[in-house]
Amino acid sequence: MKIDRLLGITMYLLNRDVVTSRELCEKFEVSQRTIIRDIESLNLAGIPVSSTTGNKGGYEILDTFKLNKQITNVNDYMHIITALRGLCTAVDNKKLNDTLERLLAVGNREHSPSLILDFSVVKEDERVNELMREIEGAIEGRREITFDYTKSDGGANHRTVEPLTLIYQWYAWYLFAFCAYKKDYRTFKLKRIYGLTVSARQYEDRHGNITALMERCGQNDKRRFFDYTLKCKKEDLVLVTEYLGGRIIKESENGDCLLSIDVEDGSRLWFSLLLGFGDTVEVIEPEHLKVRLREAGERIARLYGH
Repeated sequence: MKIDRLLGITMYLLNRDVVTSRELCEKFEVSQRTIIRDIESLNLAGIPVSSTTGNKGGYEILDTFKLNKQITNVNDYMHIITALRGLCTAVDNKKLNDTLERLLAVGNREHSPSLILDFSVVKEDERVNELMREIEGAIEGRREITFDYTKSDGGANHRTVEPLTLIYQWYAWYLFAFCAYKKDYRTFKLKRIYGLTVSARQYEDRHGNITALMERCGQNDKRRFFDYTLKCKKEDLVLVTEYLGGRIIKESENGDCLLSIDVEDGSRLWFSLLLGFGDTVEVIEPEHLKVRLREAGERIARLYGH
């Protein structure tokens, strides 16, 4: 399409100083006459492409355009760049990197950011990265996918879904999709997906605003949360609140604190973190959490012969 070629030519020129007509013809696989018409269209659209003749002649976009076409101001532009760079550290995605390259082309690459986001810690293993690439392709082509899904209790089932978007939440990557079996929208953890197959069958574009759908499903969230009360020493307070969360509800004269924490029922990650604190954190209530910790401790002791 012509509009795609015009955008491509604009980005190509923004990333270079002077580009010859022959180079543009070869790059976009069109005739010289077509390139001339495209340059005229860009100038009519307000993009100042100048041309020079001679051995070093060619087309270039004036530097003033690069300076004037920032989003709103330097700060707005740098915030977008910072967010996109952070996303690129978390996701191995060529299109994201291409987008970042385009935005860098219209601004000052040497500008020092006041904020850097590094989300590389959220990168999954290569199996999940490959799943993400396959699912992204299925989403773009509106293709159904099938896979085996392992539930948190160890059970497994086979699902056919219409993939809608990938989400990073709850410390992992998830797929938000319409499930053919449940006839409703569901969220699937990528680490529990195996044997994924992309179907040749396309689904209709009938789902509407995905963000609104996710918010609606969030309102129907049936997860249960418990209010836990923990006691920790003054010297452990910083680490405890950093990893376990919570708010101080009482502080004793020696600095020891009682913390109130809302935790999702059955959260393995939170329980593992609590277990890792050993005897530096004491559970005051509820009783079932004390029992769970005691049983876990006994299993660990038996494992190591004590």
